[in-house]
Amino acid sequence: MTNSSFDPMAVAVDWLDACRAGDIEAILELHADDAVVHCGCSGVQTITGREALRAYWIQHLQKYPAGTLDDLNPSDRGTVISYVTSKGVMSANLAFDAAGRIKVLDCGRLH
Repeated sequence: MTNSSFDPMAVAVDWLDACRAGDIEAILELHADDAVVHCGCSGVQTITGREALRAYWIQHLQKYPAGTLDDLNPSDRGTVISYVTSKGVMSANLAFDAAGRIKVLDCGRLH
């Protein structure tokens, strides 16, 4: 299914809302089936595959529970969203496929 009229900023906010709620299923639904996460939050990791993404998000949200929105901006690759956690501000650059699902997510600490 192709959704060429999706709003990348809205998807980023939906993603943050799902993270804040700890809703792993909603987070996974926002990712493409072949999504790749590059995480630099605590060492560099690359995560692929549905079950690996599930395990990653469970662990990540326990360690860095998402709080309030810090910033949200379009980028040449998609959307950059930053949010507050108990361990500092995290930033995620979300790139999307044609259906409006997260294809690549690059995340790390801002400060």
